[in-house]
Amino acid sequence: MSNPSETLPAPGVIREAIDLGRFPWIRPLVGAYAHDFASVAPLFAGNPADPQAWRDTIARVQRAPRDRARLASVVSAQLDRRQAPPEARAAAAALADARSVAIVTGQQAGLGGGPLYTLLKAVTALQLARRVSDGHGLPVVPIFWVDAEDHDWAEVRAAKILDASFELKTIALADVPGAGRLPMGSLVLDDGVETMIDELDASLAPTEFTAGLVAMLRRAYVAGATMSGAFASLIDRLLGRHGMVVFESSDPAAKPIVADLFAREIANPSRTATLAREGAAAMSALGHAPQVEPAEDAVALFYLDAGGRHAIKRSDAQFQIGDVSKPAAELRAEAETHPERFSPNVLLRPLVQDRLFPTICYVAGPSELAYQAQLKAIYAEFQVEPPLLYPRANATLLDSAAIRFLDKHALPIETFQAPDESALNRWLERQLPPSIEQTIADTSRQIRERIATIRETVAGVDPTLGGAVDTTLDKMLESLKTLQNKIVQASKKKDDTLRRQFLRTQRLTFPNGIPQERELSLVFFANRYGDALIDRLIDGLPLETGKHYVVNI
Repeated sequence: MSNPSETLPAPGVIREAIDLGRFPWIRPLVGAYAHDFASVAPLFAGNPADPQAWRDTIARVQRAPRDRARLASVVSAQLDRRQAPPEARAAAAALADARSVAIVTGQQAGLGGGPLYTLLKAVTALQLARRVSDGHGLPVVPIFWVDAEDHDWAEVRAAKILDASFELKTIALADVPGAGRLPMGSLVLDDGVETMIDELDASLAPTEFTAGLVAMLRRAYVAGATMSGAFASLIDRLLGRHGMVVFESSDPAAKPIVADLFAREIANPSRTATLAREGAAAMSALGHAPQVEPAEDAVALFYLDAGGRHAIKRSDAQFQIGDVSKPAAELRAEAETHPERFSPNVLLRPLVQDRLFPTICYVAGPSELAYQAQLKAIYAEFQVEPPLLYPRANATLLDSAAIRFLDKHALPIETFQAPDESALNRWLERQLPPSIEQTIADTSRQIRERIATIRETVAGVDPTLGGAVDTTLDKMLESLKTLQNKIVQASKKKDDTLRRQFLRTQRLTFPNGIPQERELSLVFFANRYGDALIDRLIDGLPLETGKHYVVNI
């Protein structure tokens, strides 16, 4: 990596492009995938930087047998029920075309659209769909897969925003019946959703977009809607006009299309877990930590009933589902006749997705890239064509005030990662006049030298006084440090404006010490920038991988 950070000279939304290797929280696998694909090539279906890999993947996905008319009908029915924009419905209809392919991404049904990276995933998928369509002359459908069978309520029930005072605030749904037990596609919102939206409305800094955004949320998040349905409706309204097709994975009408995958997993349940462990060993051999390590009795399926989503475990010729034991033949027959009762786990979900859709590329987050690295042999085992993987855009969105502050003081954004004021204090210390810093340093050195002389003298008088000398030194240095901290505090009080600017930028870039894209909700940015946000990201974010983009919105 010859130039880990560069400021782009061209005008536009990008202020800076930073090599991901500069950030300690980025997985090494992500850097290797972007900059040294050959080192991880055995784990993946192809290199997305290689044009031939795209041509090969398109050809084999198009050759794979698929009931396209049935798929298009199922997806179109979903969009019709949610009254999705006409551009999305037209894109769904294109799935019936034998030449069509799909660029897929997805996410849990997070409140208010989930964290910012949900939007970054979708933007990357839309950009890739346009590029591939233009470059290969094909209908390319961008798909957003809503993980409607996930049941992690704690993960999706809250949205985090910065309020009008730039204080981090969490807006959360109250628990609804079945929360934490039922999948999001079965979890029905109650009247508490109105209270949540009222709280969000009161907390958002008022802008010209607030009223429209809140009205949009009230149309999507209504009592009686499911959690995944509300999320899907919101993404429809935000991205449907760009041709994004939102798909709720819990749709029972889609399950018969993939019933053979469920039956095959039950027929040979150990095989998937074994292949996943072999994939983990291959990752480890290449120096990368595995994402998934399934137990030997694990089955890559869940069982769905009125009580929720239950793990299935193998026990000889029987399968255990909670307290219920079923013979293998009976469970396999049930998977074939009632596939709506089954749900794939993390190892099988991508295969279900890519059996349903003609997926040539999946836009992945860092964790998804890691677990996909274990699935190559599983795709082959189930005779599903594996897609290319493309890392999602990685970005921090800043306003003009934050940009001016960074530019004026030449601060890298990592400066703001500390979750407390330690980074602020260190920075303010550097703002002190050099003479004060130097004087304190000189004084500390002189104290140490003088005390050393005293220690030598005292040793000749009474060696037992050496401890008292050391204690005196510690107290003097501690007093000097206390004086230095008081000077820093005085500086903070003297220039409170500088302190507020630093903290404002810190809360925007790393709220709670967490990268903005993972902590702040999509609704925070939609409230600040309206539809122009999505348009500018689609038009202005580069598709180059391996970079973190500081974006001036």
